[in-house]
Amino acid sequence: MTELVQWVIASRDNGGMPYLIIDKTDAAVFAFDAAGHLRAAAPVLLGLARGDRSVAGVGDERMATIRPQDRITPAGRFVSSLAHDPHGKEILWVDYKDAIALHAVVKGTPQEHRAQRLQSPTSADNRISYGCINVPLKFYQRFVSPAFTHTSGIVYILPETSSGRRLFWSDKVGHGASLSISAQP
Repeated sequence: MTELVQWVIASRDNGGMPYLIIDKTDAAVFAFDAAGHLRAAAPVLLGLARGDRSVAGVGDERMATIRPQDRITPAGRFVSSLAHDPHGKEILWVDYKDAIALHAVVKGTPQEHRAQRLQSPTSADNRISYGCINVPLKFYQRFVSPAFTHTSGIVYILPETSSGRRLFWSDKVGHGASLSISAQP
């Protein structure tokens, strides 16, 4: 992750916007201000299945029909902004096409123990969502919501099955190149 942070700062890839880095391997999120200063870190819950690419069309499916092996938090660089879900709760849209958002942890079903999973000392039990990134409520309220209010930002999600260097930049085209996925249609 250090290499990505250094690259974001040096290349100004964040375009002067706040950004988050999600480390799927360690199930953690790191919040940075527009200048690249680390503001906070917190554990996250991620998609149940391991992988770096969403299954085609998964964003169009009803949640109840998404197969466990398709519940992936995709890797990449996403231009993200705040919005409201169908229940009126604020979320940070990460990948609109594939219906991936970052939001405060949801209750889920009692057997999911989402709040307890966030508090556990290991990342091994943090795979439970349909692909969305769940964060502690206080982290969302103190860092995510204020940082992304009245502005877009960038969410970098580190890959777990492929190289971050290949995903975010290429030495052949220079450190200014990156994959950019818009959160809004």
